[in-house]
Order: sequence, then structure tokens, then C-alpha cells
Amino acid sequence: MKNAMMKPVSILSGSTFKRFAILLLCVFVLAGCSTVKGWFGGKDKDKKANEPAELTDFTPTAKISKLWSAKAGKGEDRLGARQGPVVADGHVYAAAVKGGVHAFDLQTGAKIWTYDSDLQLSGGPGAADGLVVVGGLEGDVIALDASTGAEKWKAKVTNEVIAAPTIGQGMVFVRSNDGRVTAFDAATGERRWFWNHDLPTLTVRGNDSPTLGPGYVFVGNDDGTVAALALADGREFWSQVVAQPDGRTELDRMADVDGAPALDGTTLYATSFKKQTMAIDAPSGRPIWAHDSGGSGRVGVASDRVVVSDPSGTVWALDKASGGSLWSQPVLARRNLTSVAVQGDYAVVGDFDGYLHWLKLDTGELAARERTGHDAVRATPVVADGILVAEDTDGGLSAYRVGQ
Repeated sequence: MKNAMMKPVSILSGSTFKRFAILLLCVFVLAGCSTVKGWFGGKDKDKKANEPAELTDFTPTAKISKLWSAKAGKGEDRLGARQGPVVADGHVYAAAVKGGVHAFDLQTGAKIWTYDSDLQLSGGPGAADGLVVVGGLEGDVIALDASTGAEKWKAKVTNEVIAAPTIGQGMVFVRSNDGRVTAFDAATGERRWFWNHDLPTLTVRGNDSPTLGPGYVFVGNDDGTVAALALADGREFWSQVVAQPDGRTELDRMADVDGAPALDGTTLYATSFKKQTMAIDAPSGRPIWAHDSGGSGRVGVASDRVVVSDPSGTVWALDKASGGSLWSQPVLARRNLTSVAVQGDYAVVGDFDGYLHWLKLDTGELAARERTGHDAVRATPVVADGILVAEDTDGGLSAYRVGQ
């Protein structure tokens, strides 16, 4: 089961006993649901059934070349921010809760610059249009020159930032952990507008960047919805439910859309912790199709299919046009997988033990496996110019290319 915890909001309803029960359930979720049976005296076989799937030997069919490795501070450790790198204009940018912001050459891994900071920089970075922007656990937002790392401006938001800011069309959009999106002027850091969205009582730890479209910014929300906001003033154009937050308990009702919605042409793809994936007509918010598989993170988009990983560790490929299931791969069950990145003809996921797994896009078969190190890979790997870059929770960066 996917790692989950409460965001810093109060449990407002129910008796003390109910609140305790919810918190206890959260503890089980944090533990990957692997200790519940044993806690109450269950059999060893039941306990083993809830442990991460063991990796089995297979014959690789893809040749993976490791290009370089580097270090971006001390990483996020157990923060749960899923802090990952971003690539822009041939550079890799990475931040660390302890260690500042770093720029590397995409092809060689050579260090270009470092921005030192005592702030706990947990959100991002985001990079575009000559800017690198990062957020912090105290609500700080810092914009840097992408070429030199020189500080350009600072701003503040109302809560911690654990998502990468989105940059474009003259603005910077920052999603804070209280459900608010704040838009800043990219040149000056002046606040343009903000949009609030109420949080459910219990949510999956983490959220993701807003997604830019022509005249819109799209936001995945913790209540299972996706909203389209006007770039100019933050006015809400439409809101679409990806997954209904229903169930008997707060845990059952968790329906977070914690991955940045993926915009492909005029179609928006989003997936929910409640194992629902939806294709949405971006201009109107009208659902195109829905499928009962998915997870709270990002959707990997290929030419004819989208690929998602669900909370149980199964990877699914869905037809882009109809949402029909093309294949599912359960061999990585309970390994706390990242969202899916697409690298050429392969879908790639990371896991809790530092492994990256390449799956064939056409069949879902395992094609290759590499270990980045001994620390978990929580953030979705990124792909640019055919190179995949992954960051682990200790701030280690690794870059890979698929051979011919």
C-alpha cells in the first residue's frame, strides 16, 4: 500500500476514540500495511504476504548505460515530499532539504553551480524561462537565475511547499500544502493572485505541481478532483471529480490526485489514490473515459497509451483513446513504486529499495533493472533528450540511457 500520512490539518469530527482509530490506521499505512497481521498475532504466512515482493531473476532485453552520478545535498530523508530533479535547457536542477540547490550538465553530470541555503528547501525545484524556483518547509519561495544560480527574488506562502513550482507565461505558480495555489510575477516575485481549496481530514502525504495549458493552469486536489484555473486571475473555470471520496472511514475516503495532471494535446490525464484514472477534455472539463486502476501520483504518457502505478504496486497500461486496459504487471507488488516515467519504448518506475525497473511499453514485461543506491527512490524519474535522471531520498542523482 502506498505510503500515506496526515497533512498538517486538524481532525475536526468524531469522538476521541474515532480520532485515535484514524491515527492508528495511519500508522499501519505508514508501515506499508506489513505489520497489521503480526501485531495481532497473525500467522507468519499472512505477514509475509504483506511484505514487498522479492525481486526475481530475469533475462534483460534492454541495455541500460549509467552515464553519471552526483550528489545534491542530503536529500529529503523521510520527509515524504517525493523531491525530484527537473531538466531545462540541457541542465539538471536538484534541491535538498539540507543542501541548497544544484545545477548539473545533463550529458556529463558536471556541476555548474550551487546555491547554498540554510533553509529547508523541500519543494522542487521547478525550472523554465531562465528561472529556477524552489519552495521550503517554512513557506519560503526563492527564484534563482538558471544560468548562474544568483538569487533574483524571494517570496512567502502560507504553508510548507513540497511540490515543484511551475513556471511559464510570465508567472510562477506555487502549490502549498494547505491546498492553496499562489501565482507570482516571474520577473519581480510580486503576488498576482491566489486560489484556495479545502483539504479533507485525511490525505496521502504529498502533492504535485500545477500543469500549464493555454490560458489555464490545472491542479490536482486532495479531495479527488482536478480544477482548471484562469492564468490571469485564478478564477475557477471548471472542476472535475476523478474519484469520489466515499467510504465508511476517513482512510477509505482518501482519493488524492497528488500527481501533476498530464496535458497531451487537448486531453488531460489524471489518476487518484482511490485507483481511478480519467481522461478529461481540457477546455471543457468533460470526462472522456475513466478506468478503475491508478494511483495518487503522475501519469506516464506514451504515443498510444498512458501508464500508471497503483498503491498495491501493480503497473497498468491503458489505451489513450478508450481507457481500456492493455496490460497489468503485478511483479513489483508492495514495493512502494514511484509514478511512471516513459523513456523510449519503456515505462520506468523506482522503488523503496533504490531500484529502477524498465518495463516494455508494448507488453509490460520486465526489460531491465538497475540500482541507484541503497536509499529509496520516491520521486518520479524525469526524462529529457533520451536520458533518464532519478533522485533518491539521500540526494543521490543517477542518469541512464537505454542502449540500442
